[in-house]
Amino acid sequence: MGRFLPHPDDVAVELIQRPSPAIPRQRLLTAGLGGIACHWPRAWRQGTAVELHIPSLGASARYPGYVAWCRKVEGGYRVGISFTDEHALFGARMGEQACRIERYCRQHEDAEPSPQQFEALAREWVARHALEFSHDAFVQPVRD
Repeated sequence: MGRFLPHPDDVAVELIQRPSPAIPRQRLLTAGLGGIACHWPRAWRQGTAVELHIPSLGASARYPGYVAWCRKVEGGYRVGISFTDEHALFGARMGEQACRIERYCRQHEDAEPSPQQFEALAREWVARHALEFSHDAFVQPVRD
C-alpha cells in the first residue's frame, strides 16, 4: 500500500459513505495505491466505501476511496482514505496540492494577496514541494 498524505486540519474535508460494498482488508492492502489521511470527528470501519470531498475546491472535488485505517487522536480520529484507481488517486493528489498552496499563501500574506502575489507564492510552493506529490513519491511507501 502506498503512503498517506496528511490533509491540513485547517482545510475542511467531508467524508460521505458510498453505497458500494466494503472492500476486504486483504484486497485493500494489495489494491490500495496510497491516499489521504484526514481528521474526522467519528470512527469509520476499515474497508468502508467513502467519498472524500474538499468543499473549498468546488463541487467536483470528490474522490471515491475506501477507509484503509482509523486511529483515535485528540479531538476525534485520523482516517486514512485509500484510492484503488489511478483517476481518483490523481484527482486527490491534485486537490491536496491545491489545498497546500492555498494554505501556504494564507501563511505568507497578512492581507489578501493580489493575483500576482498569489501566483508567485504558488510557484514558490511548487518549486519547494511538488516532488512530494509526484506519482512515484505518492504510491511508494516512505522509507527511513
